[in-house]
Amino acid sequence: MKRILKNRRKRGFTLVEIMIVVLIIGILLAIAVPNFIKARETSRTKSCISSLRQIDAGKEQWAMDAKAANGAAVVWGDLVPDYMKKQPECPTGGTYTIAAVGTDPTCTIAGHIL
Repeated sequence: MKRILKNRRKRGFTLVEIMIVVLIIGILLAIAVPNFIKARETSRTKSCISSLRQIDAGKEQWAMDAKAANGAAVVWGDLVPDYMKKQPECPTGGTYTIAAVGTDPTCTIAGHIL
């Protein structure tokens, strides 16, 4: 009977071993979470800049087809659906301004620029 209890005690983990594992997991999370947040924000910024490039390309194509001069006003109805499939949305919630022909489109979020 003693032998069965002795074997049973050796199979489990001690509280110290469990606490060490929890500590290691906590340290790994403390390192990984800020990097994940930064990577997500960088991805959103790059996606926004890509949308700004698409708006600019569509605007320039429209200007060539419409024979519009620099400074001509452009609205979303001129670009969608002929030059862009749909009006893009900023992944961080900003809004896009097309701007006139010859100028870069803008986003209301700071840092999202062409």
